[in-house]
Amino acid sequence: MSEPDSSSDTAPDTAPDTEPSRPGGLAALSVAEAGALLRAGRLTSVDLVEHALGRIEAHDATLHAFVLVLREQALRRARQADLDLRAGLDRGPLHGIPYALKDIFAAEGVPTTNQSWLTVSDTAAEDSAVEARLRTGGAVLLGKLSTYEFALGGPSRDLPFPAAVNPWNPEHIPSGSSSGAGVAVAAGFLRVAFGSDTAGSIRGPAFHCGVVGLKPTYGSVSGHGATPLSYTMDHFGPLGWTVADTAAAFRAVAGPDTRDPRTRDAPAGQGPDRLDGDVRGLRVAYSTAWYADDPATRPEIVAGIERALAHLDRLGAIVEECELPPYETLDACGRIILAAEGFAVHEHNLRGFPWSFGRYTYQKLMPGAGIGASDLLRALAVRGQLVEEFRRRVFAEHDVLITACGQATASRFEDFPTDWPPPRLANDMQTIPFAVTGHPAMSLPIGFAGNGLPIGLQLVGREFGEADLFRAGAAIEAEFGRRHVRPPAFGTGPDAPRRRPDPDAEPADVRR
Repeated sequence: MSEPDSSSDTAPDTAPDTEPSRPGGLAALSVAEAGALLRAGRLTSVDLVEHALGRIEAHDATLHAFVLVLREQALRRARQADLDLRAGLDRGPLHGIPYALKDIFAAEGVPTTNQSWLTVSDTAAEDSAVEARLRTGGAVLLGKLSTYEFALGGPSRDLPFPAAVNPWNPEHIPSGSSSGAGVAVAAGFLRVAFGSDTAGSIRGPAFHCGVVGLKPTYGSVSGHGATPLSYTMDHFGPLGWTVADTAAAFRAVAGPDTRDPRTRDAPAGQGPDRLDGDVRGLRVAYSTAWYADDPATRPEIVAGIERALAHLDRLGAIVEECELPPYETLDACGRIILAAEGFAVHEHNLRGFPWSFGRYTYQKLMPGAGIGASDLLRALAVRGQLVEEFRRRVFAEHDVLITACGQATASRFEDFPTDWPPPRLANDMQTIPFAVTGHPAMSLPIGFAGNGLPIGLQLVGREFGEADLFRAGAAIEAEFGRRHVRPPAFGTGPDAPRRRPDPDAEPADVRR
């Protein structure tokens, strides 16, 4: 897709991938490392943008992470970021750092296509809240990222742009609906990207692409200017290569917004995150009931969760088993609310222009027409009971819950159903419960399954307890190895693999 920009600025096809202070070059720098070099004058934002543009140009024709690359605009913003730093104006941790938005977030003067023929030509008149905060913070927008249609649907072939593919194996999906965000971060195009999560749309791509994905507390990040799907289940947050990168990205966009009443209770400011691996006294709960005895759960995932819990215990965390509400109740509650609210959002077009939707999206939205007011009210009442059960059973005594994020690695495109519902309603992602309850939840990579595809676990916290997720997540991340292993085409160091991880490697091991 062409950039709506008439500037004559250009960037080279490729940019140098070297930085003497960090093996693996610019793609290996964390947000904090890149920021320190920017502030020291040893690196420029233009360097970062040109490098990213070269990497995207070299590889994205295969991966389809982006639907729009804002080359000239990004270079202009990068130059301004460099000028501001030289003038002593530091706008925050993401100053000069490139990022991209899932294509449901508005950015002034840029199309918001929602991967739909209905809105493919729509251009935003103003920034979304997320984009406005990133712009004010000096970050540099590189473009818009692939999504499923209206953040629902699936990797369909009847939509305006090709579906993104999994960078670890292009025969597999990257999950969705923040698919391009997961792909772009895993491939090293970006350190951070921003998506939405209504039933798992940040955590799914994070899990299947081997990156960190945070669904923040409901109402902690404004949804103003983001295309809605389910008003009471939509969450907005970052995907990052590391826990620290994800934490920095979250802090840049979190906080109340008078234009979005969902954010009225969000904390206005946050203190520094504890990412030093010190978890002494942190109270960690776990329950194997949802996943351990299910034959659909890969054994590497169970083993990885056990290893993470044992590591936290060795470090001085208080690790205890707990009892969770029935998964089936949470799942049913979430599906009813999402179906009813999703249909309400799109009812006008579903009734008037049904042929304009992708087949899969239409099939997923239309069941909401059959959900009556009494059904929705009953589901909302059950939701309140489930929130109270989690408070009583888990978070009255614990800071963090660790459980499965997904049960299986990414599906093959050829196995993804062309019609909804599929013959057997697979439930391989275990993300919808915390979209129902609104608790913050983070998908954290813990290595690879025997087929070479990424796996992870899920950390869940109290309302506005993201700091505890980052604290526990950083400790687990250190146990499973530094984040230097990229997909085959994107090695960033001398010990990065030139092929998929060895299927005979120790389960859930990143091989430091």
